[in-house]
Amino acid sequence: MMGSTWTPRIRRGDCAPRQSPYQRLSQWMLDISGDRGVLKDIIREGAGELVTPDASVLVKYSGYLEHMDKPFDSNCLRKTRLMKLGEDITLWGMELGLLSMRRGELARFLFKPTYAYGTLGCPPLIPRDATVLFEIELLDFLDSAESDKFCALSSVQQDQFPLQKVLKVAATEREFGNYLFRQNRFYDAKVRYKRALLLLRRRSAPPEEQHLVEAAKLLVLLNLSFTYLKLERPTTALRYGEQALIIDRKNAKALFRCGQACLLMTEYQKARDFLVRAQKEQPFNHDINNELKKLASYYRDYTDKEKEMCHRMFAPCDNGSTGDGICPLIPIW
Repeated sequence: MMGSTWTPRIRRGDCAPRQSPYQRLSQWMLDISGDRGVLKDIIREGAGELVTPDASVLVKYSGYLEHMDKPFDSNCLRKTRLMKLGEDITLWGMELGLLSMRRGELARFLFKPTYAYGTLGCPPLIPRDATVLFEIELLDFLDSAESDKFCALSSVQQDQFPLQKVLKVAATEREFGNYLFRQNRFYDAKVRYKRALLLLRRRSAPPEEQHLVEAAKLLVLLNLSFTYLKLERPTTALRYGEQALIIDRKNAKALFRCGQACLLMTEYQKARDFLVRAQKEQPFNHDINNELKKLASYYRDYTDKEKEMCHRMFAPCDNGSTGDGICPLIPIW
């Protein structure tokens, strides 16, 4: 497990005399640099495409020195963040290693000094000419370079590309938005979602492919509705939720978001209508049922306050009367 201790897996027949653990380990690792400067052993296979050169990666890693049980560097106990290749990744060996990985992959690498900390090392932590071992887990990666270049083009230029290209770029923008949302950076997430929506809205598609655009739009509209709820702008959240319902009028998530927005706006009847429709689509959805309970509680408090206010307005006066037994709204002097 990364961040703890590691024990090199030694195969039968590998235990040659006077070899260090890293030398024994290196004998059966894959050379991915061409000069045995970066060696790789896959612990768990990944899936999908390889990491692209301009990608931003989300990884967990631990780095070890030879003959040391605990890592000298690890982010396994820290909050992970996206790191861009060529900018945030400082070890050449790690960048080469990541370019050989797929989503979900867990691998072990040996980096020779040239691909790690060089001949000088990094005193006092890393000695001179140190070969280091890294265990790296690739959680996810996003390639924003392609997306940024495409979004910089005019609409006329974008129309020259096939629909699949537009859908891919829009999906990348949405994935970036999702990452930012998970980091509670709701304003930045909103910007990415809006870029994706703009791409999809201004792209015309033949009738047989329009459903692909609508499906992509639906996801972005739901994201925008939720994001504006987090930004405490329920009116805008409701607008995006209602646009999602134009695409899929029975979408439980869209109905739920609209109900949440109306509840924040104290439009209790509209909130109830949306939430009851959402419950009809997903009767056992925990979030929907809890929101209905919250609505009932809010509405009960609201009606209690209304009754109390009416009672105060129309209660008989204790000190005199205007003749009809009703306390006047305007004081009589």
